Amino acid sequence: MSTSLILLNGAFYTQWPELPWAEAVAIQHGRIQAVGIAEEILDLAGDDTTVLDLDGALVLPGFTDAHIHFHSVALGRRRIDLSEATSLEDTLARIAAHAAGLPPGAWVLGYGWNESRWPVPVFPSRGDLDRVTGGRPAMLWRSDLHASWVNSAALHLAGAGPDTANPPSGVIDKDASGAPTGILRELAGRLVDVYIPAAGEAEALAAIPAAAADLHRLGIVGVHDQRMKGAADEGTQALRRYTQLSREGLLPLRITSNVEAGNLPHLVELGLSSGFGNEWVQLGHVKLFADGSLGARTAWMLESYEGEPGNTGLSLTPPGEVLGVIQAAHRHGCAISIHAIGDRANHEVLDIFAEVLAAGSARPPVLPHRIEHVQTIQPEDLPRLAAMDLVASVQPIHCTDDIASADRYWGRRGANAYAFRTLLQTGAVLAFGSDAPVASPNPWWGVHAAVTRQRRDASPTEGWHPGQRLTVAEAVHAYTLGPARAVGQAHQQGRIAPGYLADLIAVDRDIFTCVPAEIAGTKVMLTVVGGKIVYRV
Repeated sequence: MSTSLILLNGAFYTQWPELPWAEAVAIQHGRIQAVGIAEEILDLAGDDTTVLDLDGALVLPGFTDAHIHFHSVALGRRRIDLSEATSLEDTLARIAAHAAGLPPGAWVLGYGWNESRWPVPVFPSRGDLDRVTGGRPAMLWRSDLHASWVNSAALHLAGAGPDTANPPSGVIDKDASGAPTGILRELAGRLVDVYIPAAGEAEALAAIPAAAADLHRLGIVGVHDQRMKGAADEGTQALRRYTQLSREGLLPLRITSNVEAGNLPHLVELGLSSGFGNEWVQLGHVKLFADGSLGARTAWMLESYEGEPGNTGLSLTPPGEVLGVIQAAHRHGCAISIHAIGDRANHEVLDIFAEVLAAGSARPPVLPHRIEHVQTIQPEDLPRLAAMDLVASVQPIHCTDDIASADRYWGRRGANAYAFRTLLQTGAVLAFGSDAPVASPNPWWGVHAAVTRQRRDASPTEGWHPGQRLTVAEAVHAYTLGPARAVGQAHQQGRIAPGYLADLIAVDRDIFTCVPAEIAGTKVMLTVVGGKIVYRV
């Protein structure tokens, strides 16, 4: 059979050492058949070959979002996104307009609010929300997904009042009278969200390809789908749905799906381990949480938060329990993905990995263990990731989104935050992601943040801790080969090279030579997944 697709007249950045740049590519059976000059590639064309002239566009390996709550993103497409709200009043107006269009009895659901971006940076209250929700129950997650804002109707459904104690790994904020304020931190949110009606199976299955199409427009061809703490059922539902869609030929996205730690005994009983699956869907890591987040002030720190004496955050999973889970997972070939944001959380996690790896295993995982976020970490701990072959799964867009919060709550410790350059210099594998819906899945905003350490309005002028900036090539690597290595797919993903999966993108500018400030505005012109054109301008 002849070549199915030929792409000509492009500037192909291959990341293939034998031919770093090429001008044409031939694709057959969903894989790269040949890479080279136009004349040689055109010789492979047949009567049924599609030939596209890219008019000199830059072509890159398709990007993978290495940390995204993709299943949640898909099911949440009908929820209100509050990430652009500029004040409490603006947020409430958006909620009121959204609630007015809902059918009777429907919950008001949303995400993305962030009080640190408001003129008065304080958490909102249930009373604020009561004014605009018309008696409907409402639950709106903060941008980091580590705190939620609920109204009185939702608290009533949950039976949460002044006498309700904090649940394990959670905090119910209360006012001076002892009444809940409407802010639920960490697993306290489970008190309410168990009452939210689940999406129907048909709705869920339809939402996943639609969300994949959204990512194709951004140049994303694969995801590492993450879990939330306490959501034990969501990972199994997601993996089942992805597998069904893949079997039916309806999944145009490569997905490595994690499962929450509560599922580890089931994996062991079934003999399943990380990497099980195929080139479209595979079982990924067992997800654990060491701590909370910066925004909710629940990240576990070695010293108190600035202005909050005695508050060093939360250990969401006791270290002894973390040790037991990692030991069991490592013995049975299951790789660990552990959320660690605070410097104490990262230190404790690194100590635990050191203990587990020193003990060895008759059946070690085929995928590397990884730490999600590595957000602030003491300098002496940074080299330990590479020394233990731990992947640093980091989100560059958080760096610029969190500048104000990091300066406010961590002060001088901000110099230890988002240490991308140092991690790379010490030999760690960087895998870039977005953490969507916590932040936008737009990877060009991520590349821009990593390269400039600036917000998209060019502030701060010199970049925030600019010594940690990366080059464009390093950022591209962290969106392509880095994620591939993190899930054992570097032999067939992340390069435009013969035998590799035909996943690539063409963009509207040369991000290697343009002014760095212009990278954030990059538009994708063509996305190819498995040799099929899934998006084209």
